[in-house]
Amino acid sequence: MALEAAYLDYPRRAHGYDHGLYRWSQMHERPPLGWPGGAAVAVVVVISAEYFPLTPADQPFRAPGHMQTPFPDWRHFTARDYGARVGLGRLLGALEAVGARAGVAACGALVERCPGLVEDIAARGHEIVAHPFNMNDTIASTLDEAEERARIARALSALAAFGPRGWLSVARSQSWATPRLLAEAGVRYCLDWPNDELPYWQTTPAGPLLAVPLNHELSDRRVIVEGQQSGEEWAQQMRDAFAWLAREAAESGAARMLPLHVTPYVLGLPWRIAAFEALLGWLKAQPGVWFARPGEVADAFALQVAHP
Repeated sequence: MALEAAYLDYPRRAHGYDHGLYRWSQMHERPPLGWPGGAAVAVVVVISAEYFPLTPADQPFRAPGHMQTPFPDWRHFTARDYGARVGLGRLLGALEAVGARAGVAACGALVERCPGLVEDIAARGHEIVAHPFNMNDTIASTLDEAEERARIARALSALAAFGPRGWLSVARSQSWATPRLLAEAGVRYCLDWPNDELPYWQTTPAGPLLAVPLNHELSDRRVIVEGQQSGEEWAQQMRDAFAWLAREAAESGAARMLPLHVTPYVLGLPWRIAAFEALLGWLKAQPGVWFARPGEVADAFALQVAHP
């Protein structure tokens, strides 16, 4: 039986994807970017500084890394707390040893639960990126819009003293409304979408929002915890990625970006931190490297590419 002609009509069919957030394009079709000082590759370190409540909330979903066994789940809770108490300091120390600064995606709850921690991070020159207030504040399209707006506002309010311009959702998860709500709240850029290797503009009814892609496949949690690989194997994948991007930059004459997404309770352990230190030392020795905070990349991009 033949289909009716109207069956093939779809109002959102267009070049690219089924939304109007941005103009779809391949990377080689865009004007070439340049980084400050003529750097070929921006290395952007993003640290997830998370706060997991002891009792998880599963609405709209349970955050990855949350408590698993019958509550109170002290085994997982204290392992996460280790990240703030020990692992985070090791990661920051390794960065500072090579003169690098990171973007730290901090849960707002850390301001009250871990007094002085976020203040110390900012005082050391690292950028505070807004993470939800705690790891129960997940977002998906089943969440009421007013509740999502309240969750965004709560996180930004808790971190207001540090002037966060960027946002990283729990598990990179968004609702249909999230880009608009972030722009409405004054957020400048978002790290949620890993669909590119360079920044690009999004257009929302509340104004522009800059996407700064943060690769998910090469996060330490993905490779080491989920993939059961070693810290050294993760670091080698980062070296391989850098070498490829540096070659592309040289051949194309266009700058590239390598994000390093790391977790204090994963990479900050004493049997893994040496791999991170060695990687940073190796990267620093490579020609054309710019260790950049995500906000610096956003600013450098915006100076070259105006919102359409």
